[in-house]
Amino acid sequence: MTANAITVGGISVDLSNTGKVLFPDDGVTKGDLIEYYRDMAGRMLPYFRDRPVTMMRYPDGITGPRIVQKNVPDYFPGWASRTEVKKESGTVRHVLIDKAATLVYLANQACIELHVFLSRTDRLDCPDQLVVDLDPPGSSEFDQARRCALWLRSLLEDELGLTSYVKTTGGHGLHVHVPLNRREGFDDVRAFARAAASVVAARHPDAITVEQRKDKRGGRVYADVMRDAYAQTVVAPYVVRGRPHALVATPLHWDEVADTRLTPDRFSIRTVARRLDDTADPWADMSRRRYGLAGPRRRLAQINAAGAGE
Repeated sequence: MTANAITVGGISVDLSNTGKVLFPDDGVTKGDLIEYYRDMAGRMLPYFRDRPVTMMRYPDGITGPRIVQKNVPDYFPGWASRTEVKKESGTVRHVLIDKAATLVYLANQACIELHVFLSRTDRLDCPDQLVVDLDPPGSSEFDQARRCALWLRSLLEDELGLTSYVKTTGGHGLHVHVPLNRREGFDDVRAFARAAASVVAARHPDAITVEQRKDKRGGRVYADVMRDAYAQTVVAPYVVRGRPHALVATPLHWDEVADTRLTPDRFSIRTVARRLDDTADPWADMSRRRYGLAGPRRRLAQINAAGAGE
């Protein structure tokens, strides 16, 4: 892409320095990033809808400093939607990605990564999904994270009656998501997620842990539920990560997770669009599923009680 401007959805977006290389080892330029987000906008916008965004900017590419930006600068165009989010001492004005032009504009700002709230603007205190981040000690332990995801899915779906969804993080691990009906606050949702992860950890103590301290994890996969909190964020589906090879956080079918050939580096900016030409979006029905946690919480308590009695 060498143009000085591009029209997206009827909106003209100025472009600059599109030949700048953002991923030196892979030759991926800012123009490549702009084209990717333009072409993927139709797939991505449903996952951004009504969610405040935190921007991860890499103005000098991934080998330079990363700028974590929450507040929308005054110079952002008027057509870019914003929302005010309360914090302890005032508010933060986050960008909302509700149109393809916004994705293109942010890519031109070298926003490689885009992270979203687990709640929506009309009810920010009540998440509409929970997430468990299965974080292995390194890339060589990805297969361990893959097995942990399957164990967690078995608990959530077979024993607790919840439908779960999974994606690569674009890093070493996997995110397991559960859609919710927004009737509980973050504290209760996080407590439930931690209790569920603790059951899996108790069943597979050599493979997975809920221990937050790295020096106590002992080479095990960390089941992190700390993103289940107000104003915390998670990388959105199909977002490029600011890491070598321009890997993409990619929704998966569960049978792909069951395949021992799955690797964390399979999906990149150069391969994801082709993947979606060949297979349906694994998360396509997620918006139609919304669960409460009252019943699953009772069943989880029964599981814990039964385990304590063994």
